[in-house]
Amino acid sequence: MSASLFSLLFLSALCLGTVLHLWLQWRQICHVRKYRTSVPAEFAESIPLESHQRSADYTLTKSRFTQVETLFEALLLLVFTQGGIINWLDQTSRGLFSSPIASGLALIVVFALLNALLMLPFAVYSTFSVEAHYGFNNITPRLFILDQIKTITLATCIGLPLITLILWLMEKMGNNWWLWVWLTWVGFSVFLMLVFPTWIAPLFNKFSPLEDQSLKTSIENLLARCGFKSSGVFVMDGSRRSNHGNAYFTGLGKSKRIVFFDTLLKQLDEPEILAVLAHELGHFRHRHVVKRLAWTFTIMLGLLWLLGQLMHQAWFYQGLGVTQGSTAVALLLFFLVLPVFSFIFAPIGSWLSRRQEFEADAYAAKQAQASDLVAALVKLYRDNASTLTPDPLYSMYYYTHPPATIRIAALKSLG
Repeated sequence: MSASLFSLLFLSALCLGTVLHLWLQWRQICHVRKYRTSVPAEFAESIPLESHQRSADYTLTKSRFTQVETLFEALLLLVFTQGGIINWLDQTSRGLFSSPIASGLALIVVFALLNALLMLPFAVYSTFSVEAHYGFNNITPRLFILDQIKTITLATCIGLPLITLILWLMEKMGNNWWLWVWLTWVGFSVFLMLVFPTWIAPLFNKFSPLEDQSLKTSIENLLARCGFKSSGVFVMDGSRRSNHGNAYFTGLGKSKRIVFFDTLLKQLDEPEILAVLAHELGHFRHRHVVKRLAWTFTIMLGLLWLLGQLMHQAWFYQGLGVTQGSTAVALLLFFLVLPVFSFIFAPIGSWLSRRQEFEADAYAAKQAQASDLVAALVKLYRDNASTLTPDPLYSMYYYTHPPATIRIAALKSLG
């Protein structure tokens, strides 16, 4: 393949993907706006029109903001590649460092910092304008800055050694380097899941043991009935940053723990909390986490193998605006442009995720009352301002959870 042909393929894929994302967002805007004036019949008794319209407005605002962000990211990618920024950063790092590993590390670090700096205004606007306007943001500018500092520090302490090791493996392990990098990445991912609950998450949030003894007893009975063992049930101070409510499992093996946002505990009654927990336990019972890990690891193995083939092709670099190839440049370019060529597979991942959510709901309906889960979901849809009327094509492409009307109908059929 020639460099000009690959460049044309890249530009075509980028344009097609950007237009598709913008079109889907436009469909979402039109659909939500069309049904803004009336609550769907399934929710007419539980969600007032005012809440439904607030959810619609929140969705419309986020969709318009996402359209701007999508365009900016596409233009930024063009500037980084065809505009020669990555090529200039690579040449500069080569001039500063004689070691290919040191120059490659400098290239990746500077690019990551530059990209984060350019995207920072979007995070600021989303937090302090969009989320604040609809009453969800509780984070102060001071806490926001502290979070950014912690994130950079954590990325430096963990990311730099990992990237250095990967670059060393790519340089020293011959043609089979991709297998060694994959094994390293798998080991690192598992290690991160083990230490995240106890070492990383507490850097950003406070986790306290659940104090409500009645709820704690009910939860322990549910866990015993489902055969789930964890290191504890914790409440996270999610309200410190946002009024959105959530619950999740984290960790692997003995480090598994159940985490409730304090906002969720305020939103739901005890039977509803148990129903939400039963849903999460459904993911555990159906081994969804293990399946997702296996799927992710398999895909990554194939991607690293593909990178191993592309990094020896001059057209791969030249087609993306880089004159001289190297392991670091190949690694950066590959994962930078991968979403451009893989966007057509996104609906498959979304469909698989929605399927698992249905399975978890069915399990919850057996371990708790389906009506309690329905009541919990309705409250969460209302309080989190989740739209009840998404565009079908948009939800098919993006939604990892079933749309509200479909999910509630499925649960009622199980009740």
